[in-house]
Amino acid sequence: MFDTITLLTDFGLEDDFVGVCHGVIARIAPKAKVIDITHGVRPQAVLQGAIVLARSLPFMLVGVHVAVVDPGVGSSRRAIAITTADGRILVGPDNGVLIPAAERFGITGAVELTSTRYHLVPTSRTFHARDIFSPVAAHLAVGVPVFELGDALPTASLMRLNEPRVTRRDGRVEAAVVDIDRFGNLGLNATRDDLIAASIDAPEVAVEAGTFRGVVPLAGAFADVPAGELVLLEDSYGALALAVNGGSARERCGVEPGETIVVAAR
Repeated sequence: MFDTITLLTDFGLEDDFVGVCHGVIARIAPKAKVIDITHGVRPQAVLQGAIVLARSLPFMLVGVHVAVVDPGVGSSRRAIAITTADGRILVGPDNGVLIPAAERFGITGAVELTSTRYHLVPTSRTFHARDIFSPVAAHLAVGVPVFELGDALPTASLMRLNEPRVTRRDGRVEAAVVDIDRFGNLGLNATRDDLIAASIDAPEVAVEAGTFRGVVPLAGAFADVPAGELVLLEDSYGALALAVNGGSARERCGVEPGETIVVAAR
């Protein structure tokens, strides 16, 4: 049994989708605490959902963790649950969104959610979060064993994402923008260790980001630079981020998710 269920989706809050999922869970597991990690993942942005899930779960109680960023809903993609070494169960589509988080804790097994006994019937082909993932999570919370949910899967068969790589050369790092938060901060898939490995160790670096070309301070906080100025810093999860003190790096640089940013020694 689990006391906690977490939800992460790209549903937003304008529609009834999130509330309905809460309702389905409450009817089956009324004592479970449901924590909304976020419903602000960009629509269909599977990689962003995977990154947010992986960085947030270490701060969550061991429980059932539902992640639904699912552009393939209604197709042949599988619905799955993954077990981890510390006792968590991750529930969602088999499109890679669960894998970085599950691997962080150690994958110990997986099942395909084929047992309709634990689904809502009839099952919509366009709303598996309501009809499959939420009821499955609730049943897990009240003590249904994971192996009753369906057929065991070889963990090697689980879909993985093609995550962007960091390119490091002497004095130069090329990183991808993997997340942009509501403040316009550009989250990169690189860390300070990547800069050190590329022999970049100075208070200022040269940055190429969208329309911006210039020198940016490498600092520890937004307030380390004057208001309106760009700064490269380490975010609260240990990754590098390009930000503007009191503004939006996204607007300043004209950068969107998936684009490459270059950080180089001056």
